[in-house]
Amino acid sequence: MNRFLHFILLSISIFLGFTFWGAGMAKLFHEHQFFGWIGPVWLIEELEPYGLGFYGKFIALSQICIGYMLVTTRYKLLGSIMMIPMIANILMVTISLDWRGTPYVLAFLLLLNLILLWQYRDFFRPLIDEGKSRFDIKTRRIRTASGHLVWLAGLGLQLFAIQVSYWNWIVACGVVLTGLVLSALSFRADLISVATEEVKIP
Repeated sequence: MNRFLHFILLSISIFLGFTFWGAGMAKLFHEHQFFGWIGPVWLIEELEPYGLGFYGKFIALSQICIGYMLVTTRYKLLGSIMMIPMIANILMVTISLDWRGTPYVLAFLLLLNLILLWQYRDFFRPLIDEGKSRFDIKTRRIRTASGHLVWLAGLGLQLFAIQVSYWNWIVACGVVLTGLVLSALSFRADLISVATEEVKIP
């Protein structure tokens, strides 16, 4: 994959991730004071009269987790797969509530998501064949348990920041940034873990 294409795909991942991660955080942050460009931030309040407030919170948490997979670029494949049913759920809500314009925005975001999935097309043939396929799967960067744990710690800080926002908005933003930096360091944790294993091998 050439550098320009890699940059484009990375940019799509970050854009999609920020879009949905920011949307979910804005729904749950105190008084919806979080950065994001897509709404509505008051989805939970809109659904509560129909007894669907808890469902609205579920959507928000899904947006945070799935979006975070993409904005940190560590789990682009898993995040892209999970984003399809999430967008479908949001689309059904917007159609049911007759929100005009939103379905077109979601269609554009779904298109970007499909572009991301296309780079992982070599993974899908074994799924279709329900087993080993004669088609090769391209090698990709090694992931390690330590890297996964570092990334999960960063995600945990995002959820913790929501609670902190009810106490102090500035501190909550600091917790969010700390989590993002920590998750970015998960790639470094992979390299350290791999290097350590190589040293152990006689």
